[in-house]
Amino acid sequence: MTKTLNSAEIEEVLRGDPEWKLQNGKLVREWTFKDFVEAMSFVNRVADLAEAAGHHPDIDVRYNQVTLGLVSHDAGGITQRDTAMANRISKEL
Repeated sequence: MTKTLNSAEIEEVLRGDPEWKLQNGKLVREWTFKDFVEAMSFVNRVADLAEAAGHHPDIDVRYNQVTLGLVSHDAGGITQRDTAMANRISKEL
């Protein structure tokens, strides 16, 4: 089983990429796009990255706003898989 990160480790991750926030036990980040089509294009790019990594974020779409949430449900919290996925999304998208 994958080890969950402690509070200090999570805070270090958030300092390194302050656009991500800790919310309800997840790493969460929001994006706003011009319209629904751009938002869905972004979601599809996230889906490609997530599928390749074998680690899938929670995705919420509200017209032109997309919120991603990362948590390892099987581990019961935030793990290195989540921070790696957040980092990859931030750098590649």
